[in-house]
Amino acid sequence: MTLFSKIAAGEIPSYCCAQNDEFYAFLDINPLAQGHTLVIPRREEDYFFDLSDDELARMMAFTKRVAAAIKEAFPCKKVAMVVLGLEVNHAHIHLIPLQTEADADFRKPKLQLPADVMQQTADAIRQAFEQKP
Repeated sequence: MTLFSKIAAGEIPSYCCAQNDEFYAFLDINPLAQGHTLVIPRREEDYFFDLSDDELARMMAFTKRVAAAIKEAFPCKKVAMVVLGLEVNHAHIHLIPLQTEADADFRKPKLQLPADVMQQTADAIRQAFEQKP
């Protein structure tokens, strides 16, 4: 079982932003910006492009809703979508609120946000997600 599967199953604590039967969205614990969220399929698959076409389409629709919720909760110019996939062997998408392209630079120092700020961030995104189907 991957680290992300354990997070989605509730075995490891996370700051949940959105979820359904197939997908789980939670805050990155080392965010590039406040609101930096990861979206994963609950089903374990290492390589993003090994997801079936149907599953990938459903994941993108779910991710689109999460991105809209991030943008509503944390007004920004756009929300970046980044698929890297080397750091954890579980397909995932990074969603990062952007004011400039530099906001999505993974080489820059990560934020260290207090637990209460992380919880408030997740709550704001989840509330925006739940308000718009």
